[in-house]
Amino acid sequence: MKGELKIYNTLTRQKEVFTPLHKDYVGMYVCGPTVYGHPHLGHARAAVTFDIVFRYLKHLGFKVRFVRNITDVGHLEDEVAGEGEDKIAKKARLEKLEPMEIVKLYTESFHDAYRALNNLPPSIEPTASGHIIEQIEWVQQILDNGYAYEADGSVYFDVLKYNESHPYGKLSGRILEDLLETTRELSGQDAKRNKVDFAIWKSVSEEHLMQWNSPWGKGVPGWHLECSVMSTKYLGEQFDIHGGGMDLLFPHHECEIAQSVACCGKESVRYWMHNNMITINGQKMGKSLGNFITLIDLFAGTNDLLEQAYSPMTIRFFMLQAHYRSTLDFANDSLKAAEKGYKRLTNAFNLLEKLAHSGNETAADAVEDAKILETCAACYTHINDDFNTALVLADLFELSNKINSFFNKQLPLNAISAATFAKMKTTFQAFFTDVLGLKDEAQDGNSDVTDGLMELILEIRADARTNKDWSTSDKIRDQLKALNIQIKDGKEGTTWTVN
Repeated sequence: MKGELKIYNTLTRQKEVFTPLHKDYVGMYVCGPTVYGHPHLGHARAAVTFDIVFRYLKHLGFKVRFVRNITDVGHLEDEVAGEGEDKIAKKARLEKLEPMEIVKLYTESFHDAYRALNNLPPSIEPTASGHIIEQIEWVQQILDNGYAYEADGSVYFDVLKYNESHPYGKLSGRILEDLLETTRELSGQDAKRNKVDFAIWKSVSEEHLMQWNSPWGKGVPGWHLECSVMSTKYLGEQFDIHGGGMDLLFPHHECEIAQSVACCGKESVRYWMHNNMITINGQKMGKSLGNFITLIDLFAGTNDLLEQAYSPMTIRFFMLQAHYRSTLDFANDSLKAAEKGYKRLTNAFNLLEKLAHSGNETAADAVEDAKILETCAACYTHINDDFNTALVLADLFELSNKINSFFNKQLPLNAISAATFAKMKTTFQAFFTDVLGLKDEAQDGNSDVTDGLMELILEIRADARTNKDWSTSDKIRDQLKALNIQIKDGKEGTTWTVN
């Protein structure tokens, strides 16, 4: 029933059936953050996207080694030219802190935000500064293989030399001749043979806050090199999936391919995956535009662009509503709609726990059975179609309508067979929690307390109704409604649900 997983491979520009390099095992590398600031919406989208990939591969029974790095050195301000000040060193200079203080502060900020979003931690989380020796070895190997040259203490990758036998630009679709014409001249590039060459080791001045000894003098590794080294160190010279944001497609991932071929003689990645960007009210998000929203702002509601605070699960649900390869536009109305949708599914998830099939199938309806089984199968069909979480959510909403009908006795539970009910329950629960990574925030770690408090409140209301104290009864009902808690009075007592 789980079907055949297809992944859109950026390299081939088509969906391909996923077949791991080693049976039952998957190696996946995702470019992690450069830790010089708090995580924002863009970071969240990449994190949630590849958390879904990680979760679903595990759900399929694969043993997955998920590597996501921390960039704590070498990421320069001009990413294309590989020039300018190191982003972390600059932040440290401005804050009058040591670079590793900056790294620790913002690494913990990312970890806190990712935990709040219910992302599973990676199997390995290497840092660039922790792999300097390996990076120096790669630089030397690329030099020995004739694809790099030394100049003024820096080592540059020779793109034109590489392109003689390997197409540079194959991942991003860039044409080298066009790059040579359009790449602007920058100060400090005189040491390069060509404008498109990039540093795999960059010399730094004596006062630079971060530097290491190397055969070419004191310096720092190139940003692109870091991911090539760390991915292959932990996953092998060839591995299954490499993920990251669309903004990393060029030059970062393009350079990774060139480096791997130049050093190891082969491309390391079999399936390239890229999530698309988030826009803010139709505009690209950026500090210069004043529309930059951190996850801390979102969770607390502390940003002028926000009309309210939004919970981590609302943010996660918002991300899942769009296919990961499509642009996702942030707007308050969209997040409010996501909040309502999340609560609807959470309510159905909780109601499902309270339902139990009697085993009496005398009234089972073959048509109703078939509809539910078809929707359960659709969950797998849609997640297998390049992780289409938007359609999976639509399937879960379809199942949630049935769950509500069964709970409210609009449809008798024995209208479906016990086997179909079991399939509905396991499918809904598996996709809600294990695959989509959603959880009930209202009961997260406090379910017993919440249930106890609601029982007490409903008892007080029942006493008020018995005593014909309608004002107290109505006040409790209205106050609960304001908190999105709906109560229903029936023959068998009063029930409550979260809208």
